[in-house]
Amino acid sequence: MKSWDGKQPRAFILAPTRELAIQIAKDAHLLNGEAGLRIVVAYGGKDYEKQKESIKAGVDILIGTPGRLLDYQKQGVFNLKQVQVMILDEADRMFDLGFIKDVRYFLRRVPNPSDRLGMLFSATMSYKVTELAYEHMNNPQKVQIEPEKVSGDRIEESVYYPANDEKISLLLALIKRIAPQRSIIFVNTKHAADKVWGYLEGNGYESALLSGDVPQKKRESLLKHFQEGDFHFMVATDVAARGLHISAVSHVFNYDLPQDNEDYVHRIGRTARAGASGVAISFACEDYAFSLPDIEEYIKHKLPVVATSTEELLKPSRAKRPEKRPPTSRQKRTHPSKQGRMSR
Repeated sequence: MKSWDGKQPRAFILAPTRELAIQIAKDAHLLNGEAGLRIVVAYGGKDYEKQKESIKAGVDILIGTPGRLLDYQKQGVFNLKQVQVMILDEADRMFDLGFIKDVRYFLRRVPNPSDRLGMLFSATMSYKVTELAYEHMNNPQKVQIEPEKVSGDRIEESVYYPANDEKISLLLALIKRIAPQRSIIFVNTKHAADKVWGYLEGNGYESALLSGDVPQKKRESLLKHFQEGDFHFMVATDVAARGLHISAVSHVFNYDLPQDNEDYVHRIGRTARAGASGVAISFACEDYAFSLPDIEEYIKHKLPVVATSTEELLKPSRAKRPEKRPPTSRQKRTHPSKQGRMSR
């Protein structure tokens, strides 16, 4: 390997999502307190020129998403010839999101496996991920933590069987009864996210909405406010299911059951972190109940079924369609995908 010239990255870390890249960089800066290494994070959606100039100035550890880093690399902003450590985080998600072609592009341009350290992290290890490891590593060693457990022992799981038109009422009734400290409500589509967020707001539950069309700057702001406790609820598509380290999430609601077994594990893994306990509640509705048998086979246990009567659980908290209300003097609120969602 050529000696380091002081400009090019020595460690190269790829993450599938912007939120995960930001989280990795945040943790790296904490660990870098005494080392003085130059850390740069690059991702799409903002600060194109600023990120570019930061890399040009010299970087020790380069963290980012495949698209933005590929753009810079092809422009000659940096090269990978002096990389000593190559890391893929959430490697299985790289396949799911269609980034594997870009990942292979980078892997072909870093030094040979004999000349650098390669590490691959994934909460679930598919055959595709294993094949990737053996293709680009020398005699890779597989390290598993509690491999016999797919979902955590500290997570209390349950499933309800509502009709499609009962889901909103059921969600609101459960929130009223449980009064969760901090919750993430997972949905499968942007349309469902907008609907659930609207009903929560209309019933007095201030919430963050995290979906793919929310501008990056706004997404970061919403996550920050959620982490700081300004909102007790976050409605999210699977963009938030992986890699986000949000403390004290007491409840996860699968308003829509995921259609991928591994996504179920990643979703409920947002709770019961750092030794805490948590609750995961799933709705097996008419549209997504067919996913439940595969999920239960994957996690190797049945989800406890909660049977409740409409009179017992739904009627005390009937959902009302949100009404348009004029902003108060305390705060003006609009849909989070629009500029100026919050004024605090």
